[in-house]
This record gives sequence, C-alpha cells and structure tokens, in this order.
Amino acid sequence: MLFDLRSRGRRRTVQAVYLGLAVLMGGGLILFGVGTGSGFGGLLNAFTGSGSNNQSAQISQAEKTAIKQTQKDPNNAAAWAALLTARYQNASSIGFDNATNTYTATGKQELTKATQAWQRYLALTKNPANNLAIVAANAYATLADYSNEAAAWEYATQADPSSPKSFECLAISAYAAKQTRKGDLAAAKVATMVPKSTRKTLLQQIDTAKTNPALAQTC
Repeated sequence: MLFDLRSRGRRRTVQAVYLGLAVLMGGGLILFGVGTGSGFGGLLNAFTGSGSNNQSAQISQAEKTAIKQTQKDPNNAAAWAALLTARYQNASSIGFDNATNTYTATGKQELTKATQAWQRYLALTKNPANNLAIVAANAYATLADYSNEAAAWEYATQADPSSPKSFECLAISAYAAKQTRKGDLAAAKVATMVPKSTRKTLLQQIDTAKTNPALAQTC
C-alpha cells in the first residue's frame, strides 16, 4: 500500500505527494482566493479584474458612444462635453439610492469620471457652456470637492451673468472651500440681483456656509 511507511522509498513517495498537495492548495489560496473567506479574490482575479470588489460601474450606451468619440478625436471639445453629460446621467441612473436620497459608491465613481471629462473639456474651450458648468458643479458638490465646485459655478456666472442662483451657489461653495474673498464678491453680486424683501434672509443663508460647508451640496 502507498501509505505503508515502513519502506524508505515509500516514505519519500508519501512526502512528495503531501508536498504536491500543499503546493496545489497554497496556489489555490493565492491565485484564486480559495477558502480565504475574505471576498477579495486571488492574484488571478486581481489581474483579470473578475474579483467581486473590482467590478466597474455599468457603462450606458450614451457613455460608450461618447468614449468612442473622444478616442477618435481627443481634441474635440463637444465629445468631452457629451461624455461629461453621459457620465453624470449614468451616475443618477445606476448609482443613486432613492431610499436614502444619496449617491452610492458606484454613483460617486461615475461622478468622478464625469469631472475628469469636464477637465478635458475645459482644456479645449475658452468659453464653457453654462449648462455644462452647472452639471460639473453639481458633480463636484456631491463629491464634496467645494473648491472645484466654486470654480465650476464661476464659469456658470460668466456664461450667464444674469442668473442669481449661479452667484448664490458660487458664494456658498466658495465659503465652503474657505475662499472668503470670492464668496464675499459673489454674495455682494447676488444681493444686487434679488428683491430687497428677500435680500437679508438670502445673505444669512449664504453666510452659514462658512460654518456649514455641507450646504454647498444642496446647490
């Protein structure tokens, strides 16, 4: 019998068998994450991206089309604008929890990609469109990136200087980002654009962003 250890040759054979089993089991643990119970997968999953924690956000058809456009013509501002919009919309469709009224981790991942498209768009145009600036500002607001949110709202005010809401949000996000000077200027501007009867209340609300930065997420 194989496991009769009285023979030296058989003892070596058994040792070799156990060694081979140990290598196979160890390889399974490392490469495939077998039996680890960690949920992270092994090295092969890390390389292939098939592990449960490496799944990327589902890409919409609009986003796929926009990506192809940017790859075909990376200097086309309109293509990056389309990608910004598609990613923002996709974040809302696949990554928004209606029960909690918040974006999920997947949604925030898409919003981050949307802001990357916005930055490429900015590099290719001198006059960003008002609606795109607002989309970018909303994405940054959700990500609590108040400095970039303020920058996006500033572009919105330049594109449409008649909008009190844009100046209001510029002031709020600037205060949230600790950019007091910019916040003061925007607050002063919006004060001239609203009725006197509502001016004091509005300015008080704007001022609370200095101590409550999260207010910038509501713009």
